[in-house]
Amino acid sequence: MSTFKELGLSEEILHGIEDLGFVEPMPIQEKVTPFLLGDSTEDLVALAQTGTGKTAGFGLPLLQLTDSSVQKIQALVLSPTRELCIQISNDLKNFSKYIKGMKIVPVYGGENIVTQFKQLDVPPQILVATPGRLIDLIERGKVKLSSIRYLVLDEADEMLNMGFQEDIERILQEIPEERRTLLFSATMPKEIANIAKKYMRNSVEIAIGRKNSGTENVEHIYYMVQAKDRYNCLKRVVDINPDIYAIIFCRTRQETKDVAEKLMQDGYNADALHGDLSQAQRDTVMQRFRNKTLQILVATDVAARGLDVNNLTHVINYNLPDDVENYTHRSGRTGRAGKKGISISIIHSKEKGKIKTIERTINRTFVQQTVPSGLEVCKSQLFSLINRIQNAGENIDKEQIQPYLPMIMEQLKDLSREDLIVNFVSQEFNRFLEYYKNAPDLNIPEKDKKSRGDRDRSGRGGRRSSGDLMRLKINMGSRDGFTPKRVLGLINDTTDSHDIDVHDIEITSRYSFFDVDKSVVPSMMNAFARQKDGIQLMEVFKDRRSRREGLDDGEGRERRNRDRDRKRSRDDRDWKKGKGSDAKNERPKREFRRNKDSFRRNR
Repeated sequence: MSTFKELGLSEEILHGIEDLGFVEPMPIQEKVTPFLLGDSTEDLVALAQTGTGKTAGFGLPLLQLTDSSVQKIQALVLSPTRELCIQISNDLKNFSKYIKGMKIVPVYGGENIVTQFKQLDVPPQILVATPGRLIDLIERGKVKLSSIRYLVLDEADEMLNMGFQEDIERILQEIPEERRTLLFSATMPKEIANIAKKYMRNSVEIAIGRKNSGTENVEHIYYMVQAKDRYNCLKRVVDINPDIYAIIFCRTRQETKDVAEKLMQDGYNADALHGDLSQAQRDTVMQRFRNKTLQILVATDVAARGLDVNNLTHVINYNLPDDVENYTHRSGRTGRAGKKGISISIIHSKEKGKIKTIERTINRTFVQQTVPSGLEVCKSQLFSLINRIQNAGENIDKEQIQPYLPMIMEQLKDLSREDLIVNFVSQEFNRFLEYYKNAPDLNIPEKDKKSRGDRDRSGRGGRRSSGDLMRLKINMGSRDGFTPKRVLGLINDTTDSHDIDVHDIEITSRYSFFDVDKSVVPSMMNAFARQKDGIQLMEVFKDRRSRREGLDDGEGRERRNRDRDRKRSRDDRDWKKGKGSDAKNERPKREFRRNKDSFRRNR
């Protein structure tokens, strides 16, 4: 391991990072810094997980390559979110604390644009921006990018996920072609590769760890429960980890609200982060979470993008994401800066295949654990309470409590040491004992796992309408713009419920198919029947032959018609060639029927 000084950084920068307590460079910094400060002028694609020191990886050499005596924008850093934009800007300001004349300005949506105008009256050397606000400032003539020498795309994969590709291409048109482009990303989807190919010159790739892999410091765990027990499982996970500091990820904003509200009603220190919050509300929630006055944050993937929170103990997937790359981003928010973290997923038996897919993609093994019993939760809470009592002496101001001690001792003189301990512990601990007194086992019994596993392996037809799941379809497909996300949103909005577990979504040109628990089918049918927009919900496998072939009614009829037409064509061909057992007889009979029908019509 080299030192920061050996990387070739200036004394001013070394002094700044020394004040921050940096001792040794992290792997991404160790590889990227010499490359950027060397003689090479090639572009860079750097792949590393969130929390591995990417900001310092590009920020330290960028500060050294920027001329602080020239009042022009020489470097532009693009980030996907307001939070990440602010964080990068603050980090760069801290690194450049002793560089005279260096000015760094962040610009982002949600902030008063007049305030940002004033900050840009004297151009900074480094501009950190979100794409939307930067385009606004360019079109207003407040920002000129003609002097840019270095462009950094940070969290590039998240920017593409959030739909910023057109904005990025628009911004690139304003920047000189002779710039040097540095692209930093946690994953390498094909869109990133396309951008690198289209807009970068002879780019060099530096990867820390395996592409699209999960961080090595994160332990991956999953619990398998019935869909109806998902929330109760979540509570036990939180209760058995009394010192948890976590983000819980949900699929939709409504589910995020529902889970956060339930947790708060049950006495947990939790709050929600979703797209319906104003920027001021979002900032308040994030400030509480960063200060650890908030213990649990419930969020959607979109709302949590760009968050930078240190020392998270857990990431909990209340639902698995539809995209494996989103799982990589979620789990990468814990286990940062060399610390250990845990990523927990709560799944239904039908989602075990998704776990296998994620394992192959991130090259990590998931461990299935049993949901903690009520007794195990109580033990964990009891030991945590005793621990806090043991360590409380460090925070007690003995001088302040001293005047009250004689009165306390007098009042408790009739209690033995054992009685005193029992009374004190039970006072703090009774609610857990009461709640978990008759707690049921939430784990799926082995026989259910086996039968469901057999159904999952039985092929396309075997997955349809078997066991406790039913196959349904909507009369809209890809030609109507339907995607898996749109199907989920439609089900949530139409049923006004976000507790329905949807599995095995499949989109064809005309239909959208999915599995749900049989118990929710009647209420779903009623909800869709009340809609006036022409969208219909139907059961699959009304037709026996279609059921055998794994098709729905419409597809079954289409296939039978095609088979009939092929047979007729084959019969005609065989008759002409004199082949087939009934070739001599079949054609005359058919011709007779056609002529007979024609005679009747003409008569």
